[in-house]
Amino acid sequence: MTGIIKKIISSILTIAVVACLVFMAFSLIPGDPAVAKLGTQATPEKLAALRETMGLNKSVPARFVEWIAGVVRGDFGTSYSYSMPVTKLIADKLPVTVILTLYSFILMIAVSVPLAIVAARYENSALDKTIQILSQITMSVPPFFGGIIITLIFGLGLKLFAPGGYVSYSVNAGRFLGYMFWPALAIALPKVAMAFSLLYGGLTTEKRKDYARTAYSRGNSTKDVFYKHLLKNACIPVITFFGMALADMIAGSIVIEQVFSIPGLGRILLTSIQNRDYPVVEAIIVCIAVLVIVSNLLVDILYRVIDPRIITED
Repeated sequence: MTGIIKKIISSILTIAVVACLVFMAFSLIPGDPAVAKLGTQATPEKLAALRETMGLNKSVPARFVEWIAGVVRGDFGTSYSYSMPVTKLIADKLPVTVILTLYSFILMIAVSVPLAIVAARYENSALDKTIQILSQITMSVPPFFGGIIITLIFGLGLKLFAPGGYVSYSVNAGRFLGYMFWPALAIALPKVAMAFSLLYGGLTTEKRKDYARTAYSRGNSTKDVFYKHLLKNACIPVITFFGMALADMIAGSIVIEQVFSIPGLGRILLTSIQNRDYPVVEAIIVCIAVLVIVSNLLVDILYRVIDPRIITED
């Protein structure tokens, strides 16, 4: 329990450090958001007035104190481009990115675990070798390129979905999940291959150990041995990968949203970078950092719950 509390405190401190670094980084980047909004032909008077409205006429330390105080309250300021609270802007987009990430994560587990069990049970068979070959192919395909291939084959070719035909979950939940399946698949496929390889290796190693032979000698079926004995021990190293994969899928969701025209954090992040809308960019990066850190924390806690024998030095 002490270790978990320390992990939580460490995660909070990490988020605080990330927030500070993000603000300082964008404060040092050359460029004037006021010029980006009004254009280079704007008069000095108009630029000065807009800078004052944006709070850019204050010193960096003063702006930092004001910004960090707002972040603690859940207030990331006002968007330069959209002229609305950043918190509301992100709140409208965040659920889409979170759902896409979780969808990808669930797909990864739902596909990789059964495949690894089947391949390990029928080790060295034609089925095992076929799965291994497919695993190696999908492992080498990055999500962005995979998304393009999926769009070409299943969207434009087989007409299983309409590219760019995103439907909001608030309009039609079924059509939303149906459309989101394809970008989620593009994100999940390389991770499926990696998770499969790790779990397959663990299962084939575990099934050769003495306790597995003992379980067979007691009359347990192959299914019972795999699910009741081997899987738990083989999964322990894979849990760490799941944590890293979930964190990577968050970033993957941001990228793949551009391929499938999904109005999540990815699109607004790209637009805000182009428009030098720093309050929005800072808030999105902090949100992504929070999602990554919290996901790793949850996986670490799950790791300890699955195997209480694991005690890290605190």
